[in-house]
Amino acid sequence: MVDWPAGYGRQVLAEVDSTMLEAARQAPGLSGPTWICALRQTAARGRRGRAWVNPDGNFAATLVMPTSDAPDRRALRSFVAALALYDALVAVSGRVDGLALKWPNDVLLTGGKVAGILLESLGSHLAIGIGVNLVAAPALSEVEARAVPPVSVLSALGVEVGPEVFLDMLAAAFARHEAQFVTYGFGPIREAWLARAARLGERVTARMGETEITGRFETVDAEGRIVLNTGSTRQAIAAADIFF
Repeated sequence: MVDWPAGYGRQVLAEVDSTMLEAARQAPGLSGPTWICALRQTAARGRRGRAWVNPDGNFAATLVMPTSDAPDRRALRSFVAALALYDALVAVSGRVDGLALKWPNDVLLTGGKVAGILLESLGSHLAIGIGVNLVAAPALSEVEARAVPPVSVLSALGVEVGPEVFLDMLAAAFARHEAQFVTYGFGPIREAWLARAARLGERVTARMGETEITGRFETVDAEGRIVLNTGSTRQAIAAADIFF
């Protein structure tokens, strides 16, 4: 049994349009960090407004955090969330092999995408949306061309875990990494993330709108940007879709 972290609120809703929309509705009335988990979503979405396929039994939650942080520091919470997801998946599966973190906001399992993170600023609050394929993954036809194929925890590992159990593990892991981030800054979070990074040292392609840059994934810098070495230049990129 995992202890719920002190100071964090916990809501589990039977159904909602999306936990991100619910977070936006509730944020003005929340004085402390609060997890909002939905057992069913009717209008889920991912990065850049894309639809997020979320069958019953999968995990969908948003952490709403009051913060006065500047936008660039808020964005670093995606790394905190990624480490928390990694730890929670290790806790439910009992294994670390096959798990990796894909810049900027995905978690991979046995080479497929098992989880995604979405950050949105809500005035004086930050919303961190998290979706995990616990029992089912979208069909290849439902994901973007060239994207990492989706997998589920159940299909990849044969492990069955419910959303509420996963929420407890994720919340505990997030609280640990958030405390480290607040106390020591981004440095230790960055190092821990890089130790779990997918394709570090290998060639990847970053797509920004109509522009693509291919280079060796050298590192993530102190601002959270991916650094690609093209052979002739080093490019630090703040926002992009990454393809292998």
